Formats: sequence, structure tokens, C-alpha cells
Amino acid sequence: MSRDSESNHRPEPNHAERATLIARLKESPAYRIAYDDPDFMHEEFLRPVRLQLELQKPEVLLRRHNIRSTIVVFGSARILPREAALAKVEIAKEALAALPGDRVLVKALAIAEKGVELSRYYDEARKFSRIVSSLMERSDRRDFVVVTGGGPGIMEAANRGAYDVGAMSAGFNITLPHEQEPNPYMSPELCIQFHYFALRKMHFLLRAVALVAFPGGYGTMDELFETLTLVQTGKSRPMPVVLVGREFWSRAINFDLLVETGMIAPEDLHLFSLVDSAEEAVNVIHAYYGQDPPVLE
Repeated sequence: MSRDSESNHRPEPNHAERATLIARLKESPAYRIAYDDPDFMHEEFLRPVRLQLELQKPEVLLRRHNIRSTIVVFGSARILPREAALAKVEIAKEALAALPGDRVLVKALAIAEKGVELSRYYDEARKFSRIVSSLMERSDRRDFVVVTGGGPGIMEAANRGAYDVGAMSAGFNITLPHEQEPNPYMSPELCIQFHYFALRKMHFLLRAVALVAFPGGYGTMDELFETLTLVQTGKSRPMPVVLVGREFWSRAINFDLLVETGMIAPEDLHLFSLVDSAEEAVNVIHAYYGQDPPVLE
């Protein structure tokens, strides 16, 4: 070997330089264990792995806490407790007083006043959950556990009803562009966050023995109709589907038109019940099952 080639060799690092080189290696993303590397786990080609993990984690948590059967409660995130709804009316009135006749503010006030009327459903959802959770807590099994989407509004009310009586309840949050905070009333060990709507919906129904839907928008409609479709087609076990708020649901969805035009069969109207109160909703579920929760295979 020539003297010139020897002179091109890097000098042997001293102890401090060696430690620096090793530290740099350990900080490299390539050195991370694959499952502990968030950048790698978010690669496009690893979506099937993420789907599998999102399927498995909630299942493990629910089994760990012996959640045998659930009652799923859907409804709008925008329905507020009465006090909060009244506060929105006052804010809308003050804004309109500053700009009398402004069409946008007039409409905002009308919606806020309607929100006060709708706030009764917050109370009904809370009461419903309180009743069924009390029954669950008297059992030595964790059946009829209330599950919601984990957000505000009706979801908060249902988790809050279970919280009132010291019962467990679950919340299946979803990552959204506008960050949705979990409501404070669900059980921490059953507060689960999803990325994929499809897997969230699957977990809503895997243990569900009843669905109770309060007034809501696109999300509530989506979840309601998916459940009705799965029950109608036999892809999901038969279960009571209860719509709380006769006036709202009768105006929001023209079920009679669907029958008249042949879009659904007359017997499909028996897949759900319309009620107006928490007590009526509980009675529908009790009439379907009796006092004992069903045994799921």
C-alpha cells in the first residue's frame, strides 16, 4: 500500500469522538425498532398493519375489562345541556343587538333558540344511560355497558349518565381535522381513539345488543343507517334499534315514502322503534330481552 493511500485514511476516533458517533447512530431513524418508529408506521404501504392494530387494540381492552355486551348511544355532538344552550342564546342576542337586522345573526339566534328546545335530549340521553347503567352495575357481569363516540353533546350526556351512578362506560373517539376532545365522563380505561371510521363502526357493533339514536346529523344518520342495513341483511345480530324523538325523526326521514316507493319493504319499519323518552327507550329494550342481558357467542 502506498504512502499516499495511507494518508487518506481517517484517523482512529478518540474515546469522546467514538461516543459521539455511537450516539448519532442511536438517534438515527433507521436504528428505531420498527414497531416503535412512528414515521415508519405511518408509511403508506403499512396501512394493512395499522388496520390490524386498530382492530386488535380495542378488542384486547374490552376483553381485559370483561365487557360482554354493550348498548350503543348515538346522537349529535351539537346538542348542549340546557344551561349552555341558554348561554348561546344570550350571546346571539347580544350580537344581534349590536347589528340589528343582520340576516346571518338572525339565523344564528333562531338556531340557538332551537338548541334550547333540543337540549331536552341531552337530559334524556343522560337519564337513559343512568337507568341502564344502574341495572348493569347490579349484575355480576359487565353487560349493557353504554358505548358512545366519546365526544360532546349526546355522547357526553350518555357517558355522564353512567358516570352519575359510578358505572363503566366506553367512548370510541375518532381523529378529525378539527381536533375532537374526549368528554370527561367515560371510563379512562375504555377511552379509545380510532383513526379509521370503518373499524370504529365495526367495534360499535361487535358487542352491541341495542342501538339508541338521539337527534343528530350526518354522522348519526350514517351510523344509524349502517346498523339498520346490517340488521336488515342479516350481517349483524337482530337487536332493538330505538330512535328517540318522534317529531325529529319523522321529519328528518320520510320512512313512509321509502315504503310507498318500494325502496324498503313494509316489514322493514319494524326494524326500529320511535319513542320520546328515556323510560320508553328502556322499556323497548326490556321488552325485547326481558331483564336478563343476552348471551353473545
